[in-house]
Amino acid sequence: MQEYPIKRGLTKDLETRAVAELKACFGAEPQKTAKGYQIKFGALKRLDVTFGAGLKSVIIDTESDISAADDVIIDTNKRFRKYLDAVTGFSTKERVKRAKTPAEE
Repeated sequence: MQEYPIKRGLTKDLETRAVAELKACFGAEPQKTAKGYQIKFGALKRLDVTFGAGLKSVIIDTESDISAADDVIIDTNKRFRKYLDAVTGFSTKERVKRAKTPAEE
């Protein structure tokens, strides 16, 4: 389970955007769960999306299919990174930097 902060100004429509990006990036219709949304795609047996306090972060929990083919794994990882970029508003490089040093907002 990993929590990703959301870029300032993008928290207003976070839930709507998170669902729309699941459809756009993975082409899968998300299932509503008690706490958020869930999909199954490619090398992911399960991808759960929930929202942090005050909708200022998104919490992603995944379960990988270790028997998936290499090309499926690569495609799934590419789509997952694209999803995180779109939902958080931060690039991969920015997310790594923020994970190393706590954000001061």
